[in-house]
Amino acid sequence: MRLLVVEDEKKMAGFLKKGLMEAGYSVDHAATGASAESLAAENLYDCIVLDVMLPDQTGFDTATNLRREGYAGPILFLSALSSTRDKVHGLDSGGDDYLTKPFSFDELLARVRALMRRKTDQQSSLIRFADLEMDLVKRKVKRGTRDLALTAKEFSLLEYFMRNPNKPLSRTSIAEHVWDVHFDSDSNVIDVYVNMLRKKITLKEEKRLIHTIVGVGYVLREE
Repeated sequence: MRLLVVEDEKKMAGFLKKGLMEAGYSVDHAATGASAESLAAENLYDCIVLDVMLPDQTGFDTATNLRREGYAGPILFLSALSSTRDKVHGLDSGGDDYLTKPFSFDELLARVRALMRRKTDQQSSLIRFADLEMDLVKRKVKRGTRDLALTAKEFSLLEYFMRNPNKPLSRTSIAEHVWDVHFDSDSNVIDVYVNMLRKKITLKEEKRLIHTIVGVGYVLREE
């Protein structure tokens, strides 16, 4: 899944981006509220992690503008401001959650997962489709009783399929949710990764779950 981190402090931004990417997310970064709004207008983000103290405007203003411009995904505020008044202001300006600094990175990940579950109406950290089971906390995938060894990008790709079962997904939508802003739209990397994922989740005796839709893209469905 694809996240936008809005943080002007370089060390913190690098820490957040590195940790979230290691957790399997595709991550873009913005250092100002205005650049965050510009990126959100051009790309689809599954969640935005938004610092409150930005150099050009507050994160509260940024969230208000993002909502006004049509962003409907979850927004998680990060801030050293810990008063009840600040938290209420953040939630009223369009935020879905508010995490005060300093924080545990494990808690940040848990809150992102919770927001993603809320977005997709899921009540647990397990996603299931057919005989596939994905554990978002342990970062493990099984098909039946067989454990699947997936790379971080393959895990993200399968997660996007499993969050959108039976729905045709274009290469553009896959790129927007699984790859970052530097993705080369002229490359065949999506087809390569889908083929690698197919081979890992489907043995000869098993039914194929990821199907090609000519002229459209791919779909996760049972035959």
